[in-house]
Order: sequence, then structure tokens, then C-alpha cells
Amino acid sequence: MKKKIGYIFVNIEDELPEFPVAMWDFNQCDPKKCSGRKLARLKLVKPLKVKQRFQGIVLTPTGEKCISPNDREIVETKGIAVVDCSWARIDETPIAALKPVHGRLLPFLVAANPINYGRPFQLSCVEAIAATMYITGFKKLANFYLNKFSWGHSFIALNKELLDIYANCIDSKSVVAEQNKYIEEEQRKQLTSKNAQPDFPSSASDSDSD
Repeated sequence: MKKKIGYIFVNIEDELPEFPVAMWDFNQCDPKKCSGRKLARLKLVKPLKVKQRFQGIVLTPTGEKCISPNDREIVETKGIAVVDCSWARIDETPIAALKPVHGRLLPFLVAANPINYGRPFQLSCVEAIAATMYITGFKKLANFYLNKFSWGHSFIALNKELLDIYANCIDSKSVVAEQNKYIEEEQRKQLTSKNAQPDFPSSASDSDSD
């Protein structure tokens, strides 16, 4: 038995969001490896046109604030959208044209997808969506989306400590503060280890952006 939830028809036995999950696809990724395309095929995200507006949380490099538990109400009522583009072509992607109402950045997290495994910040679409769900209090939904990929469980495993820290913060500023604290601690550990070289990025500023 099926019913319509948000943008998609789903089996009522599935534990799916009652809010929209959407994506702008700039056709820059390998369709066979693109997590966003797979989610679209599974009817778990709705593709948006470039000029189509989205009123919920938009995960974009142009965001001025970091996602935080304080965004839960926006997610719950208006949903999540992600930009599907190649990290190698980010500078040529017309992201600014999207003009989101609630543009957000993601805090420091490590990718588990096969293309960017182990690289900070370079998350796939499903990882970005799942991270947002997890941080805003929809942990079961985050796992549901990640479980559509054979490697999906690795994302939570790699980032469990950080995701839980972020999920227990109050707002964007506290998420950024915890991010910076974590990065600085890891830098110190690596610098004090014999022959170790730091591979973490510099701490973000104390502003809302990361």
C-alpha cells in the first residue's frame, strides 16, 4: 500500500520523511557513481530545476550559517535540498543563482563515499542529506537514506563522535565552536605523534560559517 508523502509516493511500511527532500542536479557527476541520481531513481529525492526555488534548508557552499539542531523546525516543515555537482567544477557551477532562503553549510565531517573516502568536507549528496538529518534530530531517517548504499554505514561509523557532538549543540555558533575545538585537538595529537604530519584544515573562524 502506498501514499504520497511530500514529493514522493512510498510504501507506508517504510520510515520515510514527511518533509520534502530535493536536489538540483548540474549533470557534472558520473551517473553510475552519483548518489543523488540513485536517490532520485529510488524516488527518495525530487530533482529541481535550476531556477526552481526551495523554501527549506539548502546545503550549499554559499551558505552563511552552519546547519545545527536549531534548524529542526525548518527541516520538519519545509525540508532539505542539496546541490549535486562535481567538487572539481564547483567554481563554474551557478550555485549563486539558487538564492536559497535558508542556505546552510555542513560542519567538518569526513567523506565515506568511494570517490572521496577520508577527505574532509567533500561529501556526496546522500552523506550531506544524512548529516543534516542526523544533526537536526532525524537519526533513523539518516540511516535509512545511507542504507541504500553498500558503503553508507561507513559514513556514520567514521563520523559518529562528531555527529553526536553537533547534534547536542544549540545553534550554528556552538556547532562551529565544537568543530574548531575538535580540529585543534586532532592537530595537537598529530603534531605530538612521532613523524606525524597534520592533515586537518585550519580552524574555522568564530563566525557562523565554517
